[in-house]
Amino acid sequence: MAKPQKRYTCQACGSVASRWQGQCADCGEWNSLVEETTNVTVFAAKHHLRAGGQRIDLVGLDAEIPLPKRASTGIAEFDRALGGGLVPGSATLIGGDPGIGKSTLLLQAAAKIAMAGQSVAYISGEEAADQVRLRARRLGLGQAPVRLASATSVRDILTTLESAPPALLVIDSIQTMHSDLIEGAPGTVSQVRASAQELIRFAKERGTALVLVGHVTKDGAIAGPRVLEHMVDTVLSFEGERSHQYRILRAVKNRFGGTDEIGVFAMAEGGLDEVGNPSALFLTNRGEAMAGATVFPAMEGTRPLLVEIQALVVRLASGATPRRAVVGWDSGRLAMILAVLEARCGLSFSTCEVYLNIAGGYRVADPAADLAVAAALVSALAERPVPTDCVAFGEVALSGEIRPVAHAPLRLKEAAKLGFTRAWQPASAEAQPLITASRFATLAALVDHILQRD
Repeated sequence: MAKPQKRYTCQACGSVASRWQGQCADCGEWNSLVEETTNVTVFAAKHHLRAGGQRIDLVGLDAEIPLPKRASTGIAEFDRALGGGLVPGSATLIGGDPGIGKSTLLLQAAAKIAMAGQSVAYISGEEAADQVRLRARRLGLGQAPVRLASATSVRDILTTLESAPPALLVIDSIQTMHSDLIEGAPGTVSQVRASAQELIRFAKERGTALVLVGHVTKDGAIAGPRVLEHMVDTVLSFEGERSHQYRILRAVKNRFGGTDEIGVFAMAEGGLDEVGNPSALFLTNRGEAMAGATVFPAMEGTRPLLVEIQALVVRLASGATPRRAVVGWDSGRLAMILAVLEARCGLSFSTCEVYLNIAGGYRVADPAADLAVAAALVSALAERPVPTDCVAFGEVALSGEIRPVAHAPLRLKEAAKLGFTRAWQPASAEAQPLITASRFATLAALVDHILQRD
Protein backbone atom coordinates (compact mmCIF):
# COMPACT_ATOMS: atom_id res chain seq x y z
CA MET A 1 0.00 0.00 0.00
CA ALA A 2 1.01 3.59 -0.56
CA LYS A 3 2.66 5.15 2.42
CA PRO A 4 3.63 8.83 2.66
CA GLN A 5 7.21 9.33 3.72
CA LYS A 6 8.93 12.53 4.76
CA ARG A 7 12.42 13.44 3.71
CA TYR A 8 14.52 16.57 3.90
CA THR A 9 16.39 17.79 0.81
CA CYS A 10 19.25 20.29 0.89
CA GLN A 11 18.51 23.20 -1.44
CA ALA A 12 22.22 23.85 -1.94
CA CYS A 13 23.62 20.44 -2.91
CA GLY A 14 20.55 18.20 -3.30
CA SER A 15 21.49 15.65 -0.64
CA VAL A 16 18.63 13.87 1.15
CA ALA A 17 18.34 13.34 4.91
CA SER A 18 15.79 11.30 6.85
CA ARG A 19 15.36 13.96 9.53
CA TRP A 20 15.72 17.71 9.75
CA GLN A 21 18.96 19.21 11.02
CA GLY A 22 20.27 22.73 11.07
CA GLN A 23 23.34 22.07 8.93
CA CYS A 24 23.65 19.91 5.84
CA ALA A 25 26.09 17.08 6.52
CA ASP A 26 27.39 17.06 2.92
CA CYS A 27 27.91 20.69 1.93
CA GLY A 28 27.88 22.41 5.33
CA GLU A 29 25.16 24.95 4.49
CA TRP A 30 22.97 26.11 7.34
CA ASN A 31 19.14 26.06 7.27
CA SER A 32 19.06 24.61 3.74
CA LEU A 33 17.06 21.44 4.46
CA VAL A 34 13.44 21.61 3.27
CA GLU A 35 10.81 18.99 4.05
CA GLU A 36 9.38 17.03 1.13
CA THR A 37 6.64 14.43 1.14
CA THR A 38 6.62 11.65 -1.44
CA ASN A 39 4.27 8.74 -1.97
CA VAL A 40 6.18 5.49 -2.28
CA THR A 41 4.89 1.96 -2.35
CA VAL A 42 6.41 -0.24 0.30
CA PHE A 43 6.39 -3.98 -0.31
CA ALA A 44 6.93 -6.40 2.49
CA ALA A 45 8.23 -9.11 0.18
CA LYS A 46 11.58 -8.86 -1.52
CA HIS A 47 11.70 -8.58 -5.31
CA HIS A 48 13.66 -10.95 -7.48
CA LEU A 49 15.66 -8.65 -9.77
CA ARG A 50 16.08 -11.27 -12.50
CA ALA A 51 12.34 -11.75 -13.04
CA GLY A 52 9.70 -9.50 -14.55
CA GLY A 53 12.03 -7.24 -16.55
CA GLN A 54 12.21 -6.68 -20.30
CA ARG A 55 15.08 -7.88 -22.45
CA ILE A 56 17.14 -5.05 -23.92
CA ASP A 57 19.08 -5.07 -27.20
CA LEU A 58 22.86 -4.89 -26.95
CA VAL A 59 24.92 -3.58 -29.85
CA GLY A 60 28.63 -3.60 -30.59
CA LEU A 61 30.97 -0.65 -30.72
CA ASP A 62 31.35 -1.12 -34.48
CA ALA A 63 27.61 -0.78 -35.14
CA GLU A 64 26.80 1.74 -37.86
CA ILE A 65 24.85 4.60 -36.30
CA PRO A 66 23.92 7.66 -38.36
CA LEU A 67 25.35 10.92 -37.11
CA PRO A 68 22.82 13.30 -35.57
CA LYS A 69 21.55 15.93 -37.95
CA ARG A 70 22.08 19.46 -36.74
CA ALA A 71 19.86 22.44 -37.29
CA SER A 72 21.49 25.85 -37.56
CA THR A 73 20.27 28.56 -35.22
CA GLY A 74 21.04 31.22 -37.82
CA ILE A 75 23.68 32.68 -35.48
CA ALA A 76 27.16 31.43 -36.40
CA GLU A 77 28.71 32.13 -32.98
CA PHE A 78 25.85 30.28 -31.26
CA ASP A 79 26.34 27.32 -33.61
CA ARG A 80 30.07 27.31 -32.87
CA ALA A 81 29.47 27.03 -29.12
CA LEU A 82 26.95 24.23 -29.69
CA GLY A 83 29.40 22.33 -31.87
CA GLY A 84 27.64 23.00 -35.19
CA GLY A 85 24.01 23.65 -34.30
CA LEU A 86 21.10 22.18 -32.36
CA VAL A 87 20.56 18.41 -32.40
CA PRO A 88 16.91 17.21 -32.51
CA GLY A 89 15.97 15.55 -29.24
CA SER A 90 18.83 17.17 -27.34
CA ALA A 91 18.60 19.17 -24.11
CA THR A 92 20.72 22.29 -23.66
CA LEU A 93 21.13 24.28 -20.45
CA ILE A 94 22.24 27.93 -20.62
CA GLY A 95 23.28 29.70 -17.43
CA GLY A 96 24.44 33.22 -16.77
CA ASP A 97 24.16 36.26 -14.52
CA PRO A 98 20.92 38.27 -14.50
CA GLY A 99 20.77 40.79 -17.35
CA ILE A 100 23.68 39.25 -19.24
CA GLY A 101 21.53 38.62 -22.34
CA LYS A 102 20.37 34.98 -22.14
CA SER A 103 16.75 35.72 -23.05
CA THR A 104 17.82 38.15 -25.78
CA LEU A 105 20.10 35.58 -27.42
CA LEU A 106 17.51 32.81 -27.28
CA LEU A 107 14.77 35.08 -28.62
CA GLN A 108 16.99 36.04 -31.54
CA ALA A 109 17.81 32.38 -32.24
CA ALA A 110 14.17 31.33 -31.91
CA ALA A 111 13.06 34.03 -34.33
CA LYS A 112 15.69 33.06 -36.93
CA ILE A 113 14.75 29.38 -36.71
CA ALA A 114 11.04 30.21 -36.99
CA MET A 115 11.61 32.44 -40.02
CA ALA A 116 13.52 29.56 -41.63
CA GLY A 117 10.33 27.48 -41.59
CA GLN A 118 10.75 25.49 -38.35
CA SER A 119 8.14 25.47 -35.59
CA VAL A 120 9.32 27.16 -32.39
CA ALA A 121 7.68 27.47 -28.97
CA TYR A 122 8.97 29.99 -26.43
CA ILE A 123 7.65 29.48 -22.87
CA SER A 124 8.45 32.21 -20.36
CA GLY A 125 7.88 31.61 -16.68
CA GLU A 126 9.37 34.93 -15.57
CA GLU A 127 7.77 37.44 -17.93
CA ALA A 128 4.31 37.96 -19.34
CA ALA A 129 3.78 37.30 -23.03
CA ASP A 130 3.40 41.04 -23.68
CA GLN A 131 6.83 41.71 -22.17
CA VAL A 132 8.47 39.15 -24.45
CA ARG A 133 6.55 40.59 -27.41
CA LEU A 134 7.80 44.09 -26.62
CA ARG A 135 11.39 42.85 -26.50
CA ALA A 136 10.91 41.12 -29.85
CA ARG A 137 9.68 44.38 -31.40
CA ARG A 138 12.62 46.27 -29.94
CA LEU A 139 14.95 43.73 -31.56
CA GLY A 140 13.13 43.99 -34.87
CA LEU A 141 11.73 40.45 -34.58
CA GLY A 142 8.05 41.27 -34.05
CA GLN A 143 6.97 39.49 -37.25
CA ALA A 144 8.71 36.18 -36.51
CA PRO A 145 6.23 33.23 -36.33
CA VAL A 146 7.24 32.13 -32.81
CA ARG A 147 4.55 30.52 -30.65
CA LEU A 148 4.70 32.35 -27.33
CA ALA A 149 3.19 31.65 -23.92
CA SER A 150 3.66 32.55 -20.29
CA ALA A 151 3.27 29.45 -18.10
CA THR A 152 4.90 27.63 -15.22
CA SER A 153 3.00 24.32 -15.08
CA VAL A 154 4.91 21.52 -16.79
CA ARG A 155 1.72 19.51 -17.19
CA ASP A 156 -0.01 22.40 -19.00
CA ILE A 157 2.99 22.98 -21.25
CA LEU A 158 3.32 19.34 -22.30
CA THR A 159 -0.43 18.96 -22.81
CA THR A 160 -0.43 22.00 -25.11
CA LEU A 161 2.54 20.83 -27.17
CA GLU A 162 1.61 17.15 -27.33
CA SER A 163 -0.49 17.43 -30.51
CA ALA A 164 2.10 19.49 -32.46
CA PRO A 165 5.62 19.12 -31.00
CA PRO A 166 7.83 22.05 -32.04
CA ALA A 167 11.30 21.70 -33.53
CA LEU A 168 12.64 24.00 -30.80
CA LEU A 169 11.28 24.49 -27.29
CA VAL A 170 12.73 27.27 -25.11
CA ILE A 171 11.95 27.25 -21.37
CA ASP A 172 12.83 30.52 -19.63
CA SER A 173 13.61 29.51 -16.95
CA ILE A 174 13.71 26.01 -15.43
CA GLN A 175 13.71 27.45 -11.89
CA THR A 176 10.19 28.83 -12.46
CA MET A 177 8.69 25.54 -13.66
CA HIS A 178 6.35 23.56 -11.39
CA SER A 179 5.34 19.91 -11.47
CA ASP A 180 2.20 18.86 -9.62
CA LEU A 181 3.67 15.40 -9.05
CA ILE A 182 6.07 16.84 -6.47
CA GLU A 183 5.28 18.94 -3.44
CA GLY A 184 7.25 22.10 -2.95
CA ALA A 185 7.64 25.59 -4.33
CA PRO A 186 9.14 26.26 -7.78
CA GLY A 187 12.91 26.50 -7.66
CA THR A 188 13.43 23.87 -4.99
CA VAL A 189 15.73 20.95 -5.73
CA SER A 190 12.92 18.43 -6.16
CA GLN A 191 10.85 20.71 -8.40
CA VAL A 192 13.78 21.59 -10.67
CA ARG A 193 14.78 17.95 -10.98
CA ALA A 194 11.25 16.68 -11.67
CA SER A 195 10.38 19.48 -14.12
CA ALA A 196 13.60 19.04 -16.06
CA GLN A 197 13.13 15.28 -16.21
CA GLU A 198 9.63 15.59 -17.71
CA LEU A 199 10.69 18.19 -20.25
CA ILE A 200 13.77 16.20 -21.30
CA ARG A 201 11.68 13.04 -21.66
CA PHE A 202 9.26 14.91 -23.93
CA ALA A 203 12.16 16.24 -26.02
CA LYS A 204 13.73 12.78 -26.43
CA GLU A 205 10.43 11.13 -27.41
CA ARG A 206 9.27 13.84 -29.82
CA GLY A 207 12.62 14.85 -31.34
CA THR A 208 12.35 18.41 -30.06
CA ALA A 209 15.47 20.43 -29.38
CA LEU A 210 15.02 21.67 -25.81
CA VAL A 211 16.79 24.74 -24.43
CA LEU A 212 16.55 25.47 -20.71
CA VAL A 213 17.57 28.76 -19.15
CA GLY A 214 19.11 28.39 -15.70
CA HIS A 215 19.68 30.90 -12.91
CA VAL A 216 23.09 31.14 -11.27
CA THR A 217 24.16 31.55 -7.68
CA LYS A 218 26.33 34.35 -6.35
CA ASP A 219 29.36 32.14 -7.02
CA GLY A 220 28.47 31.79 -10.70
CA ALA A 221 27.32 28.16 -10.54
CA ILE A 222 23.97 27.15 -11.98
CA ALA A 223 21.34 27.21 -9.24
CA GLY A 224 19.50 24.06 -8.28
CA PRO A 225 20.66 20.46 -8.03
CA ARG A 226 23.96 19.47 -9.60
CA VAL A 227 22.16 16.55 -11.22
CA LEU A 228 20.51 19.02 -13.62
CA GLU A 229 23.83 19.48 -15.43
CA HIS A 230 24.19 15.70 -15.70
CA MET A 231 20.68 15.29 -17.13
CA VAL A 232 21.16 17.62 -20.11
CA ASP A 233 23.34 17.00 -23.15
CA THR A 234 24.95 20.44 -23.37
CA VAL A 235 25.77 23.06 -20.76
CA LEU A 236 26.55 26.59 -21.96
CA SER A 237 27.79 29.40 -19.75
CA PHE A 238 27.01 32.97 -20.80
CA GLU A 239 29.77 35.15 -19.38
CA GLY A 240 30.70 38.79 -19.36
CA GLU A 241 30.37 41.97 -17.37
CA ARG A 242 27.34 44.16 -17.87
CA SER A 243 29.68 47.15 -17.87
CA HIS A 244 31.53 45.69 -20.86
CA GLN A 245 30.13 45.43 -24.35
CA TYR A 246 31.18 41.89 -25.16
CA ARG A 247 29.64 38.58 -24.10
CA ILE A 248 31.15 35.08 -24.30
CA LEU A 249 29.07 31.93 -24.73
CA ARG A 250 31.24 29.06 -23.48
CA ALA A 251 30.54 25.32 -23.85
CA VAL A 252 31.20 23.64 -20.50
CA LYS A 253 29.72 20.25 -21.46
CA ASN A 254 28.75 18.92 -24.87
CA ARG A 255 27.83 15.34 -25.72
CA PHE A 256 27.64 16.18 -29.42
CA GLY A 257 30.81 18.25 -29.78
CA GLY A 258 33.93 19.55 -28.12
CA THR A 259 34.05 21.52 -24.89
CA ASP A 260 35.66 24.91 -24.31
CA GLU A 261 34.34 26.23 -27.61
CA ILE A 262 33.21 29.84 -27.37
CA GLY A 263 30.99 32.22 -29.24
CA VAL A 264 31.66 35.94 -28.90
CA PHE A 265 28.94 38.58 -29.03
CA ALA A 266 28.72 42.32 -28.57
CA MET A 267 25.68 43.91 -26.91
CA ALA A 268 24.16 46.61 -29.12
CA GLU A 269 20.87 48.50 -29.29
CA GLY A 270 19.46 45.91 -31.67
CA GLY A 271 20.42 42.94 -29.50
CA LEU A 272 23.48 40.73 -29.53
CA ASP A 273 25.73 41.06 -32.58
CA GLU A 274 28.22 38.40 -33.61
CA VAL A 275 31.90 39.31 -33.36
CA GLY A 276 33.81 37.91 -36.32
CA ASN A 277 37.25 38.99 -35.01
CA PRO A 278 37.19 38.60 -31.21
CA SER A 279 40.88 39.51 -30.87
CA ALA A 280 40.05 43.10 -31.76
CA LEU A 281 37.96 43.34 -28.59
CA PHE A 282 40.80 42.43 -26.25
CA LEU A 283 43.70 44.29 -27.86
CA THR A 284 44.15 47.95 -27.00
CA ASN A 285 45.80 50.52 -29.26
CA ARG A 286 49.19 49.04 -30.10
CA GLY A 287 50.65 52.12 -31.74
CA GLU A 288 53.23 52.87 -29.02
CA ALA A 289 55.23 50.37 -26.98
CA MET A 290 54.49 50.43 -23.26
CA ALA A 291 56.33 48.71 -20.43
CA GLY A 292 54.38 45.89 -18.81
CA ALA A 293 52.15 44.98 -21.77
CA THR A 294 52.41 41.72 -23.73
CA VAL A 295 50.11 39.96 -26.19
CA PHE A 296 49.20 36.34 -25.55
CA PRO A 297 47.62 34.04 -28.21
CA ALA A 298 45.10 32.09 -26.13
CA MET A 299 43.14 29.04 -27.28
CA GLU A 300 39.42 28.68 -26.68
CA GLY A 301 38.53 25.22 -27.96
CA THR A 302 39.66 25.30 -31.59
CA ARG A 303 39.67 29.10 -31.81
CA PRO A 304 42.83 31.16 -31.23
CA LEU A 305 42.21 34.47 -29.50
CA LEU A 306 44.74 37.25 -28.90
CA VAL A 307 44.50 39.07 -25.56
CA GLU A 308 46.66 41.72 -23.93
CA ILE A 309 48.22 41.07 -20.53
CA GLN A 310 49.05 44.19 -18.54
CA ALA A 311 51.35 44.33 -15.51
CA LEU A 312 52.21 47.17 -13.16
CA VAL A 313 55.05 46.96 -10.62
CA VAL A 314 55.28 49.71 -7.99
CA ARG A 315 58.27 49.97 -5.67
CA LEU A 316 57.42 50.68 -2.02
CA ALA A 317 59.30 52.21 0.85
CA SER A 318 60.92 49.81 3.26
CA GLY A 319 58.58 48.30 5.83
CA ALA A 320 55.40 48.58 3.76
CA THR A 321 53.41 45.44 2.98
CA PRO A 322 53.19 44.91 -0.79
CA ARG A 323 49.91 44.02 -2.46
CA ARG A 324 49.21 41.43 -5.17
CA ALA A 325 46.07 42.17 -7.24
CA VAL A 326 44.96 40.04 -10.19
CA VAL A 327 42.03 40.51 -12.57
CA GLY A 328 41.27 37.82 -15.12
CA TRP A 329 43.94 35.28 -14.07
CA ASP A 330 44.66 32.85 -11.24
CA SER A 331 46.23 34.64 -8.28
CA GLY A 332 47.93 31.42 -7.16
CA ARG A 333 49.63 31.07 -10.53
CA LEU A 334 50.83 34.68 -10.32
CA ALA A 335 52.45 33.88 -6.96
CA MET A 336 54.18 30.90 -8.57
CA ILE A 337 55.55 32.99 -11.47
CA LEU A 338 56.84 35.61 -9.04
CA ALA A 339 58.54 32.90 -6.97
CA VAL A 340 60.23 31.41 -10.05
CA LEU A 341 61.42 34.86 -11.16
CA GLU A 342 62.98 35.44 -7.74
CA ALA A 343 64.46 31.96 -7.20
CA ARG A 344 65.63 31.15 -10.74
CA CYS A 345 66.22 34.55 -12.32
CA GLY A 346 67.54 36.69 -9.45
CA LEU A 347 64.77 39.32 -9.62
CA SER A 348 63.24 40.76 -6.46
CA PHE A 349 59.55 41.59 -6.13
CA SER A 350 59.42 41.43 -2.31
CA THR A 351 59.37 45.22 -1.95
CA CYS A 352 57.04 45.86 -4.90
CA GLU A 353 53.31 45.94 -5.34
CA VAL A 354 52.25 43.84 -8.34
CA TYR A 355 49.06 44.40 -10.34
CA LEU A 356 48.09 42.11 -13.22
CA ASN A 357 45.13 42.64 -15.55
CA ILE A 358 43.74 40.93 -18.64
CA ALA A 359 42.51 43.69 -20.95
CA GLY A 360 38.82 43.82 -21.78
CA GLY A 361 37.70 41.85 -18.74
CA TYR A 362 38.65 38.55 -20.39
CA ARG A 363 39.49 35.56 -18.17
CA VAL A 364 42.48 33.34 -19.01
CA ALA A 365 42.84 29.77 -17.74
CA ASP A 366 45.36 28.58 -20.34
CA PRO A 367 48.71 27.56 -18.71
CA ALA A 368 50.45 28.78 -21.89
CA ALA A 369 49.96 32.32 -20.54
CA ASP A 370 52.81 31.82 -18.05
CA LEU A 371 55.49 33.13 -20.39
CA ALA A 372 53.46 36.18 -21.42
CA VAL A 373 52.76 37.02 -17.76
CA ALA A 374 56.43 36.62 -16.84
CA ALA A 375 57.45 38.84 -19.77
CA ALA A 376 54.96 41.51 -18.68
CA LEU A 377 56.23 41.42 -15.09
CA VAL A 378 59.90 41.69 -16.12
CA SER A 379 59.06 44.45 -18.59
CA ALA A 380 57.20 46.43 -15.92
CA LEU A 381 59.96 45.91 -13.32
CA ALA A 382 62.79 46.96 -15.65
CA GLU A 383 60.65 49.52 -17.54
CA ARG A 384 61.68 47.97 -20.85
CA PRO A 385 58.75 47.70 -23.29
CA VAL A 386 58.02 44.49 -25.14
CA PRO A 387 57.95 45.05 -28.93
CA THR A 388 54.43 45.82 -30.16
CA ASP A 389 54.68 43.25 -32.97
CA CYS A 390 55.58 40.38 -30.62
CA VAL A 391 53.45 37.67 -28.98
CA ALA A 392 54.53 35.35 -26.16
CA PHE A 393 53.33 31.94 -25.02
CA GLY A 394 54.71 28.97 -23.05
CA GLU A 395 54.26 27.17 -19.74
CA VAL A 396 56.75 27.91 -16.96
CA ALA A 397 57.84 25.05 -14.69
CA LEU A 398 59.02 25.48 -11.10
CA SER A 399 62.54 24.70 -12.26
CA GLY A 400 62.43 27.73 -14.56
CA GLU A 401 62.12 25.58 -17.67
CA ILE A 402 59.78 26.80 -20.42
CA ARG A 403 57.64 23.85 -21.45
CA PRO A 404 55.94 23.41 -24.84
CA VAL A 405 52.18 23.93 -25.18
CA ALA A 406 49.51 22.64 -27.53
CA HIS A 407 48.34 24.28 -30.77
CA ALA A 408 51.45 26.41 -31.30
CA PRO A 409 50.93 26.61 -35.12
CA LEU A 410 47.35 27.85 -34.67
CA ARG A 411 48.46 30.50 -32.20
CA LEU A 412 51.19 31.75 -34.52
CA LYS A 413 48.90 31.69 -37.54
CA GLU A 414 46.35 33.90 -35.79
CA ALA A 415 49.11 36.27 -34.67
CA ALA A 416 50.45 36.55 -38.22
CA LYS A 417 46.95 37.23 -39.54
CA LEU A 418 46.66 40.22 -37.21
CA GLY A 419 50.01 41.69 -38.22
CA PHE A 420 52.38 40.33 -35.56
CA THR A 421 55.81 39.38 -36.90
CA ARG A 422 57.70 38.08 -33.84
CA ALA A 423 57.05 35.45 -31.18
CA TRP A 424 58.68 34.47 -27.89
CA GLN A 425 58.01 30.77 -27.52
CA PRO A 426 59.37 27.52 -26.03
CA ALA A 427 62.49 26.08 -27.59
CA SER A 428 60.67 23.00 -28.93
CA ALA A 429 57.67 24.87 -30.41
CA GLU A 430 57.04 24.68 -34.14
CA ALA A 431 57.81 27.67 -36.35
CA GLN A 432 55.48 29.71 -38.55
CA PRO A 433 56.76 31.01 -41.92
CA LEU A 434 55.44 34.55 -41.36
CA ILE A 435 56.67 34.81 -37.75
CA THR A 436 60.26 35.32 -36.56
CA ALA A 437 60.57 33.04 -33.55
CA SER A 438 62.78 33.64 -30.53
CA ARG A 439 63.02 30.32 -28.68
CA PHE A 440 63.81 30.11 -24.98
CA ALA A 441 64.56 26.96 -22.99
CA THR A 442 64.50 28.68 -19.58
CA LEU A 443 62.86 31.71 -18.04
CA ALA A 444 66.29 33.12 -17.19
CA ALA A 445 67.10 33.25 -20.91
CA LEU A 446 63.95 35.30 -21.51
CA VAL A 447 64.85 37.69 -18.68
CA ASP A 448 68.33 38.16 -20.15
CA HIS A 449 66.77 38.84 -23.55
CA ILE A 450 64.47 41.52 -22.15
CA LEU A 451 67.20 43.14 -20.07
CA GLN A 452 69.61 42.83 -22.99
CA ARG A 453 72.35 41.20 -20.93
CA ASP A 454 75.42 39.63 -22.47
